[in-house]
Amino acid sequence: MTPNNLVHENERLDELHRNGYYIIQDPGRFCFGMDAVLLSGFARAREGDRVIDLGTGTGIIPILMEAKTQASDFTALEIQEESADMARRSVQYNHLEDKIKVITGDIRDASKIFGASSFDVVTTNPPYMIGQHGISSASDAKAIARHEVLCSLDDILRESARLLRPGGRFYMVHRPFRLAEIFVGMVAYKIEPKRMKLVYPYVDKEPNMVLIEGLRGGKSRLTVEKPLIVYKEQGVYTDEIYDIYGY
Repeated sequence: MTPNNLVHENERLDELHRNGYYIIQDPGRFCFGMDAVLLSGFARAREGDRVIDLGTGTGIIPILMEAKTQASDFTALEIQEESADMARRSVQYNHLEDKIKVITGDIRDASKIFGASSFDVVTTNPPYMIGQHGISSASDAKAIARHEVLCSLDDILRESARLLRPGGRFYMVHRPFRLAEIFVGMVAYKIEPKRMKLVYPYVDKEPNMVLIEGLRGGKSRLTVEKPLIVYKEQGVYTDEIYDIYGY
């Protein structure tokens, strides 16, 4: 396929400001947000690491992390075939077929698909909302991305623990109102919370995102990093946000 044929009708090609990479998205489905970009900047992958992104959507996190890290390869797991297909075409557009593999499959079966202790790093930007409130159709792409329709937080933590080798690292972006539940679940599956960063839209507002790092089989010690402020003022990002985006 030529680059022009990779982008289908009703889709758009968005520049990522990293390594000249682009991503294919459909505005009618779920497009990536700032949370995915922030997670790609928070997560750490060393040279030679094998990384898996659970619920990859259109592949934004593996593509950005490939640009930012020296990890050896990335696996992207996505249950919705339409999103997985867009992710594959984005990988192809950026000539990353040797580095990123997109697999269509269910997070709940991840350890069966890939095997136990098969990755050094797990990343995930999971659905934040519990239950069905506000959902018109459980098959709606946006509903699946935002609500725990097809997998729960427990599913993600259980499978992440199984996928990670001992000493492997877990990275997730979520909402602060679920922090207690997140930490209890991580500890239950022996993913020890090690690092946390709260994200505030403005310096005088409550945080609306939290970035979390866990260590498989780690000892109990949590570092709370300085907060990340998104906007200096209306419509003007802080310098740290511009740096994460690569502007």
